[in-house]
Amino acid sequence: MTKLSRSKIDLFIECPRCFWLDVKQGIKRPPPPPYTINSAIDYLLKQEFDIYRGKGTPHPIMVKNNIDAIPYKHEKMNEWRHNFTGVRYHHKPTDFLVTGAVDDVWVNPKGELIVVDYKSTGANQHKIHDSYKRQMDIYQWLLRQNGFDVSKTGYFVFARVSKAGGFRSARLEPGEGGGEAVLAFDIFVEPLEGDDSWVAASLKDARETYDQDKPPKPSPVCEYCRYRGAAAGF
Repeated sequence: MTKLSRSKIDLFIECPRCFWLDVKQGIKRPPPPPYTINSAIDYLLKQEFDIYRGKGTPHPIMVKNNIDAIPYKHEKMNEWRHNFTGVRYHHKPTDFLVTGAVDDVWVNPKGELIVVDYKSTGANQHKIHDSYKRQMDIYQWLLRQNGFDVSKTGYFVFARVSKAGGFRSARLEPGEGGGEAVLAFDIFVEPLEGDDSWVAASLKDARETYDQDKPPKPSPVCEYCRYRGAAAGF
């Protein structure tokens, strides 16, 4: 059985060659810079929603956006959120152990689970990228494979840096020096209709690629493969 995380499925969609090198050979792409602020915001949002999870009541941002749901309380919530465990499912046709760490799960009055993902951005316009949609699809698929009723509608909670006021002091009046700097964020919630119908077929294709003795051809749009190709000429 081969462990396959949600991000590795996304890597396969982006570039089968990079997927083969990573998952089969352990040759990974150069890592991106650490997303320290993003991780901090994820942590704070989880702590915030956990308060209302314990109360069994909706978070004010859910009320503000007319979302009829409450944070879902489940004994495996911490496991589902952890990067090294996540929601797991053994896909027997491919023998992949598929995993994905969700940021949050809500539940509506019908008992349907709602997948929620936190995103941080400094851009003026928050955008749901294709990779975000695939991420939502895979999380919904994983929960369904574990026997849960899952709503097609998921939500992205965007924390966008508010550039209007710049830094402000947490202890002093505006214009005074010293104190602690505070960076404000605006919170937006965006719904997305998921469609996990592609996941099983992609797992089958990923297994066929993984089983190859040689790596597939580079993706024409993969900047990492283009770099490798160019560097090999020197």
